Amino acid sequence: MNSNVFVEIMDDDGNKINDSEDEINGVSGNVVVTSRHSNAMPFIRYNLGDIASIKISNCECGNCNKILHLHSGRQSEYMLFENNVKVSSYILIGLFDSINYILDGAIKQYYVEQKSYIDFLRLWQPRFEEFVITDDAECGLSIEAGGTWLNTSMYEIPILAIVNEVYFRSAYNYDDLMESFRRRLNEKVNKLVSGEYNIGVFSEFGLRRRLSAKAQDLAVKTLADRSKEFPRNTRYVGTSNVYLAKKYNLAPVGTMAHEWIMCVGQGNHKHNPAYSNWYALDAWVKEYGILNGTALTDAITTDCFLRDFRLTYATLFSGVRHDSGDPFVWGDKVIKHYETLGIDAKSKTLLFSDSLDFERATKLNEYFSGRAKVAFGIGTYLSNDTDVPALNIVMKTTECNGMDVAKISDTPGKGMCKNPEYVEYLQRCIDWRMKH
Repeated sequence: MNSNVFVEIMDDDGNKINDSEDEINGVSGNVVVTSRHSNAMPFIRYNLGDIASIKISNCECGNCNKILHLHSGRQSEYMLFENNVKVSSYILIGLFDSINYILDGAIKQYYVEQKSYIDFLRLWQPRFEEFVITDDAECGLSIEAGGTWLNTSMYEIPILAIVNEVYFRSAYNYDDLMESFRRRLNEKVNKLVSGEYNIGVFSEFGLRRRLSAKAQDLAVKTLADRSKEFPRNTRYVGTSNVYLAKKYNLAPVGTMAHEWIMCVGQGNHKHNPAYSNWYALDAWVKEYGILNGTALTDAITTDCFLRDFRLTYATLFSGVRHDSGDPFVWGDKVIKHYETLGIDAKSKTLLFSDSLDFERATKLNEYFSGRAKVAFGIGTYLSNDTDVPALNIVMKTTECNGMDVAKISDTPGKGMCKNPEYVEYLQRCIDWRMKH
């Protein structure tokens, strides 16, 4: 069609149909393009997934090229804004092209996410035959699940939520627990409204250890309804429960999981596990480009993480997440690291998510105010704060590709692995890494 791209209209059998007779009759087919300026040979033809026909008339702009009439396909893809305005995805592509021109070609690759993963989620269901459940573990109940990572990564959140709800409904008077939950929730929200607590930006992260689905729904709804009453320096932004985020028009909020670093970095026999963070960060950036969100620091200790969190990654990630160890020491260490790299820490977010309540969050917010952006992911305190203690339960990956994997956090005893010998080996690798 022009000097750069050759366009063909093909039927389902791969036969070319855009001859003169078909053009006159407006016969449609699959749009197949071939780039003429590729450095690779042979030329590769791409089926775009669009259905179109060639119009016999020429463009009114004076160009002698024929007109491509699009009938269906990616023309249906659009960005939806808060005011329900739809903007074609092609606008986004044009925007990236413009930015790349300004940056003198600095952007090497970008892509538009297709909906294949959403389609997978629609079809996904748990494979109960892959579960092994026993009650003779040292801690009591043990639930193990095997299978592909794509499937097993879905299990942790609903399993822990189910165990929690079954336990509290069975072991206690549930109505009494709900009453104490409701009372405590109202008390703490009132203190947010009064300004007694000053916690800045926060989200609800309590799905895994919630008292019940009803309790979490109440917490999220209460926070959403009363957020307009909060002082300017306190802002409730979302929840990790995607369903409740949709129900109450909130942002679904999440971060990088420990298992990502553990599996990518340790689940490959070719990798030195002391470089787990580098492998995981590199793969993440290759997938998400410049939109990387928050990096997790404590899969194999924060000190080891910072060895690999060099200028490129520190720039591309919007911030880092604290999930173990002393949060004040951690924050000071991370800010110093940013400063050493020549990055203004005030442009980055410190996200805290370890055993938080509003009092602790207030102290952290005040301590780091003006030094960095601060945000909080608050879990059990919002979804399971009652007159009885919450359960301390967890589900973590212990094996990947037939190999042991482990988490060595900044808090002794918070890690998890079936094989103590592997933990010892991993620790030796980390010690070596810190000296080199």
